[in-house]
Amino acid sequence: MGLPLGASREALANAFVHRDYAIGGGSVSVARYDDRLEIISIGELHFGLTPEALFREHESKPWNPMIARTFYRRGIIETWGRGTLKIARLMQERGLEPPTVAVREGAVVVTFALPALVKTPEKTPEKTPEKTPRTTQAAILELLRDGPHLTVAELARRLDRSESAINRAIRQLRESGRLQRIGPDKGGHWRVIR
Repeated sequence: MGLPLGASREALANAFVHRDYAIGGGSVSVARYDDRLEIISIGELHFGLTPEALFREHESKPWNPMIARTFYRRGIIETWGRGTLKIARLMQERGLEPPTVAVREGAVVVTFALPALVKTPEKTPEKTPEKTPRTTQAAILELLRDGPHLTVAELARRLDRSESAINRAIRQLRESGRLQRIGPDKGGHWRVIR
């Protein structure tokens, strides 16, 4: 079991929205170690926020409101001031500790402790086809819970699958009553039922 995709995605979006672009040569960085994942954004916590306050109800004033609006309209973030609460909720649902936030050397660092890797025996080729559809379907449902406006093309890109494989998995999910399309193909959204 790994990190919830929605939690790391939200932390990365926050890093871009709150990064201090006035600092030259800086960037948003992702570093994966054996025991942790770090998302580093150049700048500081602004408007008097502290790392502790981020995991309580708080007002959000994006340091880069134009980027925040663009991310909001694109469906990358849902509402301002709820990102860190969403991260904590997604981690808790998986039985994991929320990430830590620290300000160090002119950067904000969000650190996710990685769950211990469980080694599984290698699968034989005849077992793989049985597992693949369920794995793809579960991954689609997880992505659509966090991003109900994602298109088939976006799902295919994120899951590194063909669009026909995604369409097939979506058809099976709809037929089994686990997924529903609300509205038209353009402008509509997905509803994960169970």
